[in-house]
Amino acid sequence: MFASKIEDSEKTWLTNAFPSSLRQDVEEVIKMLPFNRNVLLADGKIHQVDNLIHSLMQSVYLNGELLKIPYRLYFDEPQGEKEKQLTALQRTILHCIYSRHHNGFVRQRHLEQLFNSNDYFVIPYTFQLLGEYVMEILTVLDKQVNDKTISNYVRFINENPTYWQQTESRMISYWNEYYRRQCPKLKGYIGKQIVDRIKTNAQHGIAKSGA
Repeated sequence: MFASKIEDSEKTWLTNAFPSSLRQDVEEVIKMLPFNRNVLLADGKIHQVDNLIHSLMQSVYLNGELLKIPYRLYFDEPQGEKEKQLTALQRTILHCIYSRHHNGFVRQRHLEQLFNSNDYFVIPYTFQLLGEYVMEILTVLDKQVNDKTISNYVRFINENPTYWQQTESRMISYWNEYYRRQCPKLKGYIGKQIVDRIKTNAQHGIAKSGA
């Protein structure tokens, strides 16, 4: 009974991480998620995890609707055959979910599947990776923040100015902590370059609207 209640709360958390207009599709994705609590963690050992979704959430606005994006997820990936049963939209939702996985390789693999997605609901997930420190993930993200998707990032930071400032500050902190030796100048750091690209496009948008 206790485990069932936990699972229900985890399903609710996932539902609240996407726009209400996607509720039915999110529920279809949730049906195939393996809520197995014996999880392989970074130490290479199997641990029993009571809460498969970290209690820390990032609150963001998307088209004025409040969403709460999980910080980390701990359940395994679904079997490939099950994923093939999903629609294209549902697969995009699945990739968003696993972009919050505790394993950086899993996050990167699913981020790669979101390449050139123009769905606005994807942005809170890809944007959150900008505030992380894994260079390989930032390299993938650098390719994804492009001419096709940049307007969605500008739209998102305009909706979430405080979160934008926090993410930029976090990016600088990670550069200082992990990459300053190999990249002495902040402007040469890939995270800074992505931030500046978004910022420049946002400024161009303001200039155009004022012209």
